[in-house]
Amino acid sequence: MAIEIKGRMGTFMVLRMLTADTAEVLRQLDGHLSTAPDLLSGVPLVLAPADGLSVTAEMLRKVVLGLKERGFLQVGVTNVSESLASAADLGLMRNLAAPSREKPVAAAVAAGPAQVVSQPVRSGQQIYARGGDLVVTAPVSAGAEIMADGHIHVYNTLRGRALAGVQGATEARIFCTDQRAELLAIAGHYLLSDQIDPALSGISTMAWLKGDLLQIQSALNPGG
Repeated sequence: MAIEIKGRMGTFMVLRMLTADTAEVLRQLDGHLSTAPDLLSGVPLVLAPADGLSVTAEMLRKVVLGLKERGFLQVGVTNVSESLASAADLGLMRNLAAPSREKPVAAAVAAGPAQVVSQPVRSGQQIYARGGDLVVTAPVSAGAEIMADGHIHVYNTLRGRALAGVQGATEARIFCTDQRAELLAIAGHYLLSDQIDPALSGISTMAWLKGDLLQIQSALNPGG
């Protein structure tokens, strides 16, 4: 067996890699899809190598590319080190049931230059502002993913997934003028759309971490 698929919180799926053979992982996934083509359609998915499995950034990239080619909404990786997640250009999700291989260490908010995106971020696109903040002035579509080592500012509609503080910066924040996100995450701590108060949909919001809990509220009434 090369893979195992488990549900998390109803609308959240974890794809566990039980072998380092990426071709076999995707082959067995295609086998699942041949009998259940809508298995993971539109469901946020996190990649989770099994304990003790030796994987590389290139291997993770190959699996992620295969997932994207099959239309999956891949949102991050868990059960790997921060350095490996960064090398694979993936957000690190820490608060899953899968154990972590290293103790998370709080990092300072990245102080590098901000990356500004003025074109719409389409479904399937991923933008990563390494070493600084990400500023988006155009819409972020459902199925798109924006990531930053620092803060994220979206001065438009956010329908996709936003992951700030990717390298562990717990002081990072996510600002949005029209919040309709599929997933919000800061330093690996996340909220899915069905966990966010519906009253916060379609308005200007701010998200931040308080301890290990991700908070989100109207930007007109800031807190944290």
